[in-house]
Amino acid sequence: MRDTAEYMAETYDLGAGPWTLTPVTRGALGQIWKLSGNGSSWAVKELLFGCDEAQVHREAALRQAAENLGIASPRLIPNRHGSYVSRLASSSGGSHVKLYDWIDGPTADASDPDILDWFGRTMALLHTAGEGASETPGSWYEQCPQDAEWKDLHTRVQQAGLPWSDALGRFIANSAADLARWVSPSEPDDLVMSHLDLQPQNVLVGPDGPVLLDWDNAGPASAERELARALYVWSGRNRPTVDSAIRLARAYRSAGGPATVKGPQSFSMLFATDLNFIRVQAECAIDPTVTAAQREFASNQVVASLRGVPDLSAVSRLATALEASW
Repeated sequence: MRDTAEYMAETYDLGAGPWTLTPVTRGALGQIWKLSGNGSSWAVKELLFGCDEAQVHREAALRQAAENLGIASPRLIPNRHGSYVSRLASSSGGSHVKLYDWIDGPTADASDPDILDWFGRTMALLHTAGEGASETPGSWYEQCPQDAEWKDLHTRVQQAGLPWSDALGRFIANSAADLARWVSPSEPDDLVMSHLDLQPQNVLVGPDGPVLLDWDNAGPASAERELARALYVWSGRNRPTVDSAIRLARAYRSAGGPATVKGPQSFSMLFATDLNFIRVQAECAIDPTVTAAQREFASNQVVASLRGVPDLSAVSRLATALEASW
């Protein structure tokens, strides 16, 4: 890791070391490291499954626009060549990496009224600034696996002998089809450019207040559907605290947010992303071309996700409560 740390310091003109690189946390697409030295610290995001440089530029542009609106987020730092992404040497794994400000602070408490108010206002600012997007949302947010794809995947998981194959089969036979019926393309007049991963774990409370992290997915989406997904996640998922959801929705509306929740159909993005996440992680868990550690991580993600699949009855109750509060 010392060679990688020194490479990062040189590539980003961070100054003399010595520099150290410490693992912090692993996400679905990348590993976060803390780069320390020269009296400062930085966050390094190692992209484990390749890099779409056009997406990185979209991230940088939206993050800067959000900063101009007063939304705090870690800076995405360009390297000495002006690029927002760098490539490690093959001897260090050859991964693409990005460098950000390091933020100290706890994860946001989704039960804190002040945090809910801040988040509602922040999402409203994002949606207002991003109105009129013309790009089509990615299939990750608009489509989901069909019956034949699930059956093929389940067969391969069974053949691999993974211990959660029966749980996956039960999910496919029950919840997958029920949720898929609510997944559909967005209306073009509802599209905004936004963050697309607005979860409590992507907000840290730093010394100067909340900071929004993890802009990797920035792009076009339905404002209504991103709002609905956020309300579900921030209010407690399948055990929602309705008062929290209503408070968040009112803060969003008071700050000029353009969207409203109209029923279970508003949660199409939630259903699509959860279904696609399970599929992608299950595929990774049986992929012989990735590392054993990556397969193990993906397997654990499948198990956790199957335990937390959105419950249609809980979503319907939340939607009804929100409709009554508009």
